[in-house]
Amino acid sequence: MAMLCRTRASGLRASAVLVAAALVIAACGSSDDDGSGDADATLVAYTGQSSDYQINFNPYSSSIGGIGTIFEPLFYFNILRAAEPEPRLATNYSWNTDGTQLSITLRENVAWSDGQKFTARDVLFTLDLLTRHKEMNGAGFDGHATAPDETHVVVTFDRPSFVRGPQVLGRIYIVPEHKWKDIDNPATDTLSSPVGTGPYTLAEFKPQAFTYAANPNYWGGAPAVKKVRFLALSGNQSGEQALRARQVDWQSAPVPDVKNIEKNYPGYKALITPLNQMVLATCSNPALGCAGPQTDPAVRQAIYHGLHRTQTNTLAFEGTSSEISPGFGLLARDNAVISSRLRNRVAPMQPDTARARQLLEDAGYRRNGDGVYAKGGSQLSLTVKTVAGWADYITALSTMAQQLKQVGIKLTVEQLSWNEWTSQRQSGRFQLIMDSLNQGPAPDPYYLYSYFFGTQGTAKVGGKASTNWSRFSDPQVDRALAALTTLDPKNTAARQGHLDTVQTRVEESMAYIPVLTQGTVTEYHAAKFTGWPTGDAPYAMPAVWQSPDNAEVMKRLKPVGS
Repeated sequence: MAMLCRTRASGLRASAVLVAAALVIAACGSSDDDGSGDADATLVAYTGQSSDYQINFNPYSSSIGGIGTIFEPLFYFNILRAAEPEPRLATNYSWNTDGTQLSITLRENVAWSDGQKFTARDVLFTLDLLTRHKEMNGAGFDGHATAPDETHVVVTFDRPSFVRGPQVLGRIYIVPEHKWKDIDNPATDTLSSPVGTGPYTLAEFKPQAFTYAANPNYWGGAPAVKKVRFLALSGNQSGEQALRARQVDWQSAPVPDVKNIEKNYPGYKALITPLNQMVLATCSNPALGCAGPQTDPAVRQAIYHGLHRTQTNTLAFEGTSSEISPGFGLLARDNAVISSRLRNRVAPMQPDTARARQLLEDAGYRRNGDGVYAKGGSQLSLTVKTVAGWADYITALSTMAQQLKQVGIKLTVEQLSWNEWTSQRQSGRFQLIMDSLNQGPAPDPYYLYSYFFGTQGTAKVGGKASTNWSRFSDPQVDRALAALTTLDPKNTAARQGHLDTVQTRVEESMAYIPVLTQGTVTEYHAAKFTGWPTGDAPYAMPAVWQSPDNAEVMKRLKPVGS
C-alpha cells in the first residue's frame, strides 16, 4: 500500500501552538526526567501526531505504532541501499529455480510477550488472515502456505513471483494465533493489549502519550533503551519548540535553519535523507474521466520545463531537497538501472521558459492580452490542491505559481482539509495535486512503478484509485511490469529492457510531473543517545514515523555512558 511519507508544518497560530505544547509536555514530563528514576534510558519521540492518540495497536488497521516494535516481520529490508535482508523471525529463505516456491526457515526459541511459543502455525495463521481478509492484504499476498514442521514454511505461487519476496518477507507482520483466532474482524477491530515477539511491549497508554517498555524476553536481548515515549503535540511548530526545550529526543520534521542545528539546538544533530519523490500529480487520462488542460501532454511538459527547482528548493525546503529523475529511479540508489534512453537523466534545476512556451504554441495555444495562453476560448488556468497547514508545500506551490506565470500558465493554489484532500486525490476530483511517491518494501524501483504507473492501481474518475492517482495507463508499461514480476531481481540484464520501457514512457507522459527528491529531515539527541543512523552508515531510514525502520533504530540506540 502506498502512503504519504512526510510530516509537514501545522500552520497553527504560534501562540496557540506554544500553549498546547507546554500543557502536553508538562503533563508528560521531560526527556531528561520522567519521574521513574530511569530517565536516561527513556527516549522521547514525536512523529508529528497533532491530535490525541486513539488506542489501537492492530498492525493491519492502525498507524500509531507497533510495527517492528511489537509485531515483527520475517526479515528486515533496508530501502535506502542494496543490502542483504537481515533475519528477524526467520533466519533463511530460498527460491526454487522458476520463482514459484519460497522456502523459509524460522528462528527457533522465540516466545510471544505473554510467554507462549512462536511457531510456524503463527505464520500460517497470519498468511491465511491476509488471504481471507483482502482489506488487510496491503502486501498483495497471493500464495498458498504450508508448514512441514514448526520451523519451516513453504509458500507456493501460481506463477513466477520473485518480486513478491520482499513484500511477504518484510511487509507482513506476524500475529499470534492463540490471541487473534478469537478476534471477530481482524482487519478493523481495535487492539488495546497487543502481544508480539518484538523488542518492546506496550507499557502505558494515554491520549496525549503512550510508552513502550523493553521486552526482557526478546529473542535478540532486551534493548538498551528501556522506555520509548511517543508524544501527541499540536503540530510541527510545537514539536520544534519541544526540541528547543530538550523535551523531545527524536523527530522528523522541518525546523528553521536546520543546517545550523548543532548551534541552534545544542546536543542535537540532523540527518537529511533523500528518498520520497515530490511530484505534481495530474488527473491525466481522459479515457478514465479526467478533464481539464492538464490532460494535454504538452501542458504537462510545459510545466515540467517551466519549473525553477533550485529556487523552489531554497524558498520552501531550505535546500534540503535534491535532484529528481523524470524516470523516477531514485538517484544514487538506483544509478545502475536509470535508463540511458531518457531524454533527461535528471530533471533540469533551472527553467527553460522559451522551450515551455514553444511546446504550448506547437500544441495550438496562443497568449492573450493578460500573458496567459489559451486554446479554444479557454485560458490555460489550473488549480493545484494541497492540505491546509502544510507550510513547506504551500510555499513551494506559491513559488511555482510565480514561475509558471512567466511561461503563460495560471496556477491557483487551493488548500483543503486532510480528509477532503485524500478523498479528492483517490477519486480523481482534481487537476493537479502536490504529493510524494514513496518507495516499496525493497531498494528496487519496480515497486514504485507498480504502485503509481500500473493500470491495476487506478480507477475511473469517481472510483477509488488505490495508488495510481494520476490515472496513468499504458499497455507498454503494463507489459513491462508484468515481465518484471516474473524475473529474478538478480537477473539485471534481463530486467533492464523492461525498466527502460517504463522510464521512457513515464518521462514522455509526465502524468506525474517531477519536482524534487524530498530530503526527509530527522533531528536527534546525540548528546543523550548513541547509535543513530548516519549518512555513512544508513542502517535504517531514520525518520521517526517510518516503520519498521524506527524499531531498528530503537534497538541500536544506547544511552550515553551506558
